[in-house]
Amino acid sequence: MEYDEPVLTTAIWVSAHIRRCMSAGIPAMLVRRGDDKAGTVLIKWNRFAEGCQVLTPSRNTQGRRVWIARPGAAPSPEEDTDAYIARQIKRDPDLWVLEIEDLQGRYELGEPIN
Repeated sequence: MEYDEPVLTTAIWVSAHIRRCMSAGIPAMLVRRGDDKAGTVLIKWNRFAEGCQVLTPSRNTQGRRVWIARPGAAPSPEEDTDAYIARQIKRDPDLWVLEIEDLQGRYELGEPIN
C-alpha cells in the first residue's frame, strides 16, 4: 500500500510535534524515547482535572494516519493512564511517550482522532 503523505522518522516527527505545541503555548515533553526510526508514539493527553487520554496511531482504510483514543473515548484518571502506558511499554520497548499538558483545552493534533 502506498501512502501519499511524507514518511518521517519517529524522532523527527516527535521533535516537530513538540515544537509545534510549544509555539502554541501548550507544554509538551518527551517522557520516553523509543526507537529513532520506527518506534510507535503514544501521546498522553493530560487535561488535568478532566483526566488523561492516550492516543495511539493507526491507519484508516485509505492508508492515512488516524489516532485512536485508548483505552476508551472518555478521559481517565492519570494513574489509570500511566498504568496503561506501562503495560504498553512492557509489550513494545521501542515505544515513545509524548505528554501534552492541556490545561486550557487548546491542543489540536492535526489528524483525526477516533
